[in-house]
Amino acid sequence: MPDIVDRQTRSRMMAGIRSANTRPERMIRSALHVRGFRYRLHPRALPGRPDIVLPRYRAAIFVHGCFWHGHDCGLFRLPGTRPEFWAEKIRRNRQRDAAVMNELVATGWRVLTIWECAIRRRRGMVPEPVIDEAVSWLRSGDGNLEIRGNNGAD
Repeated sequence: MPDIVDRQTRSRMMAGIRSANTRPERMIRSALHVRGFRYRLHPRALPGRPDIVLPRYRAAIFVHGCFWHGHDCGLFRLPGTRPEFWAEKIRRNRQRDAAVMNELVATGWRVLTIWECAIRRRRGMVPEPVIDEAVSWLRSGDGNLEIRGNNGAD
């Protein structure tokens, strides 16, 4: 399907999409804060500048958007306009995600990835099971974890 706006307008629209302090990220931060967790945001000293860092737990949390990180769920669909460009961009994003995770793990950090599809079930609220799982993981000291949704269908 062709794009409904011209190329310059689409470029401006896409450039306006935030990479930090997104709504899903703010929702996770708020839910963690209510449960008593204190954290740092986007520290430049860590690889990939994780969205949320809890130094006390040696944990880094990434809140990934399903589109930008190429998640295999119902929220991701490759655009019909310039599919080669988008496929390559998302491939590079995935490569970078893997490299950042490896670097964090190699330096002793635990990594939690929370996907947008796990959060977008109810409007305006993070589903309790997502936060429960994140809190349990933080307190456990276990290795890396990925929290996914039900294929974005909810």
